[in-house]
Amino acid sequence: MKRTDSSEKRFAKDSLGEIEIDLGALFGAQTQRAINNFSISGRKMPDSFINALIIIKSIAAKTNMELNCVDDRVGEAIISACQALIEDKDFMRHFPIDIFQTGSGTSSNMNANEVIANLASEISGISIEPNDHVNFGQSSNDVIPTAIHVSAVLNTTRFFLPAFLNLIDAIEKKAESVKSYCKTGRTHLMDAMPVRLDQSLLSWSGQLIHNLNLIKSTLESLKFLAIGGTAVGTGVNTHAKFSRKFAANLSSYTDIKFSEAKNSFPLMGSQDSAVALSGQLKTMAVAIMKISNDLRWMNSGPLAGLGEITLKPLQPGSSIMPGKVNPVIPEATAMVAAEVIGNDSAVTIAGQSGNFELNVMLPLIAYNLLSSIDILTSSANLLADKAIRDFTVNESNLTKALSLNPILVTALNPIIGYGQAAKIAKKAYAEGRPIIDVAMEETDMEREDLLKLLDPIKLTKGGL
Repeated sequence: MKRTDSSEKRFAKDSLGEIEIDLGALFGAQTQRAINNFSISGRKMPDSFINALIIIKSIAAKTNMELNCVDDRVGEAIISACQALIEDKDFMRHFPIDIFQTGSGTSSNMNANEVIANLASEISGISIEPNDHVNFGQSSNDVIPTAIHVSAVLNTTRFFLPAFLNLIDAIEKKAESVKSYCKTGRTHLMDAMPVRLDQSLLSWSGQLIHNLNLIKSTLESLKFLAIGGTAVGTGVNTHAKFSRKFAANLSSYTDIKFSEAKNSFPLMGSQDSAVALSGQLKTMAVAIMKISNDLRWMNSGPLAGLGEITLKPLQPGSSIMPGKVNPVIPEATAMVAAEVIGNDSAVTIAGQSGNFELNVMLPLIAYNLLSSIDILTSSANLLADKAIRDFTVNESNLTKALSLNPILVTALNPIIGYGQAAKIAKKAYAEGRPIIDVAMEETDMEREDLLKLLDPIKLTKGGL
């Protein structure tokens, strides 16, 4: 590397000529040009994406060594450099490029190629080239779609799925502990027939389980990889067995079954699998928005709201009103849901930007997809551990509302008819009296029979 007279700078060279770079930087000329050209958001590609990109470069080197396409010394040096980066907690300092860059992600691919090549050269003492060695048999056009798939699969499998299983577990255990409590059901935010508290909670877990199964199913399509398609999907300049061997090596490395794409063209010209996963993440966001708002309503008050439960107080809720405590975790989670819904809109538009043989909004897809996975993961754990597991039930409020709920008269429909039942309900509403007292006045039924028929717990079990 040719250095300047300054002890802080050096010159690096690419096909466009020389460019000045910080002396200590591991990256090269193409990365520096990207830094200079794309000063837009200050947001970098996600850590998990870069980590997947480094893994891909390591697996590519191993595969090319096995196919006798790269000298063993070169391949081993690349693998060692990749491992050193993966083990470096501060590895992202070498990857400074903005997410708003060339739509193929070429800048990020070359950033990785340059960093790995320079580090491999230092480790081995031989000259390792970014394009000829690290990028051998590859193109940004197949590497970046592969990195999107790999990073999404790894993050979802290792972090997202466990987080939502944790949330489901928290809900189901809480449901078991509160199954003796009965509350007024609500439709249209208006009083309805009673439900048990565990039924309300198990509705949440059922929703999450359904969505989780959809995400698992969608995830399978992301385990097919574009790698080996190179420039336009034809596989030019790579070994015919590269993609299959790469998938096998990556599967062994990650303990997740990845496969070569039977046809790499659609995985490069479009990003339908990423769009589909984003859509399923949006659906999960809708679910946690619903759960968060249910918690907020149930916790509302404590005097002028429903006051059915009390969430654990985590911090003061007002800078001016002493004693006020707010449902901060459900509120934060609801904001996460809104962000994920917005991310999905961006991914959807970006997915439409497949022009002929290449999608040209790949960095945006990667950033928003991985962001959704990450913030949903964190919010699921927070919702489980700081809201669901430790809320308390305000039984007196539940019982008071139930005793005055005229909608319980619905249970009498088969006996006295809808019209007579409606008359009783209206009178109970108007006079603010328990439904059983009004029913005794308006029918010839005995109190003992009415107590059995209007028993809230019995009504939560269905049937006549």
